[in-house]
Amino acid sequence: MAKASSLFVCGECGHEAGKWLGRCPGCGSWNSFVEEVTEGRKAAAGRAREAVPRRLADVETQATARIRTRISELDRVLGGGIVPGSLVLVGGEPGIGKSTILLQALANLCREHRVLLVSGEESAAQVKLRADRLLHDVGPVEVLAETQLEVITAAIRKAQPELVVIDSVQTLYSEELGSAPGSVGQVREAAARLMRLAKEEGIAVFLVGHVTKEGSLAGPRVLEHMVDTVLQFEGDRNLTYRVLRSVKNRFGSTNEIGVFEMKESGLDVVEDPSALFLEEGERSSGSAILAALEGSRSLLVEVQALVAGSGMEYPRLVANGIERGRLAMIVAVLGRRAGLNLAGSDVFVNVAGGVRVDEPAADLAIAMAIASAQRDRPVPGKTAFFGELSLTGDLRYCIGADRRVEEALKMGIGTVVMPAKNADGITRSHEGIELRGAASVSLALARVFD
Repeated sequence: MAKASSLFVCGECGHEAGKWLGRCPGCGSWNSFVEEVTEGRKAAAGRAREAVPRRLADVETQATARIRTRISELDRVLGGGIVPGSLVLVGGEPGIGKSTILLQALANLCREHRVLLVSGEESAAQVKLRADRLLHDVGPVEVLAETQLEVITAAIRKAQPELVVIDSVQTLYSEELGSAPGSVGQVREAAARLMRLAKEEGIAVFLVGHVTKEGSLAGPRVLEHMVDTVLQFEGDRNLTYRVLRSVKNRFGSTNEIGVFEMKESGLDVVEDPSALFLEEGERSSGSAILAALEGSRSLLVEVQALVAGSGMEYPRLVANGIERGRLAMIVAVLGRRAGLNLAGSDVFVNVAGGVRVDEPAADLAIAMAIASAQRDRPVPGKTAFFGELSLTGDLRYCIGADRRVEEALKMGIGTVVMPAKNADGITRSHEGIELRGAASVSLALARVFD
């Protein structure tokens, strides 16, 4: 019998140590180490099987047909459908819609493919009640209410389904480990075994993972490196729409997003997200339209800003939907390069609809919203913006200008302000819309407000 030993693992980053440490050398967290009981890892390593490397040119490949879920936005984010034998992690806050969309996908596939739902958080009766509330006909979806990892893997090998959903990975535990379910060791062991099972049997496995206070999926970041695809649900639970973003994808683009609307019958696909994120009517001061690009899709979102005198010693910069560091840089550039006096003012920036924008091309729209709020003058007409702002105040070239302009034209935008290099490089003719190029943010402000 293998000798049991103890190993201390950081609950934040998964760093391993032979003894307890007050501060993790991997991520710097304090008091994050927990003890894990292992079963003779060195003895197992000594019995490693032999492996013979092969030339990459001699490896034979077969074209694998993807499984379409018939949920267009989900298929888009996955890169065209589910790849057999892949391991997909779906993360997000509790109640955001992770279980709902996967249950809808299982209901769509169950008549043509054998599917299995492993529920560790709900009983089979509770799953049935939720399915009856969301779906008209759940179909022949198989369900297994179990949390022991050995029982689950044995049931999957026996049933041989084509698609398995594990809801959720934090509830699984292995009897070989002495730690509690949801700990670093249990989550990592569950993901490792399910990954081997998916590759050996050619079964697509979806893992549902909740996020921690820091926003990491299922605790340690090591879990994200083990899976093939990481999908992240974003949005406010108090609002009706959700954004599904691909954070990692070995079989497709990592820039795609899917937009859904939460209804009583579940998550519905939003075919025209630009109309959803833009409000009708005249725009007041502090509002600017961003022509964003997410993967192959262009969409328009509203950026809102508020500039108010600060009664505190240090003015505040509050960002919702963008990085705070990016906002601080834009405010500094506006003050230094564009002569916008923001000293002693609180600056608040929000992307309407709970959308998160990470691309640098949003800089110009954010700067325009802040300038509009500071001057208390609305942006004239229906104008959209995109462009990356440098520390010198120049506007840098951005990709996908033609697609951004086409989306703006479709939504009735009359003017698009962009970097001068983008305006000079437009390859298609866009009738009915005015294209304004600017080399710097100061010139862009002059062309819009003066």
